[in-house]
Amino acid sequence: MTYRIATDVAPESAWFKSSYSENNGTMCVEIAHLPHTAQVGIRDSKNKVGPALVVPVTAWVAFIEQIWEAEYVI
Repeated sequence: MTYRIATDVAPESAWFKSSYSENNGTMCVEIAHLPHTAQVGIRDSKNKVGPALVVPVTAWVAFIEQIWEAEYVI
């Protein structure tokens, strides 16, 4: 896991808003798939030139799987 400036991670066109982000824009994250490095960039959509968290795809997949599991726990 590394922290980098979002504009250094991926071009603006690579970023997309998470489907779980709020519609009012106060709690939004954007994701960029970085296939050339097998990593995923994560940034705050309100600070597009600020820091981005960069994690391996395997860590991102494990994170999403944990969210899905927690969502369906009764």
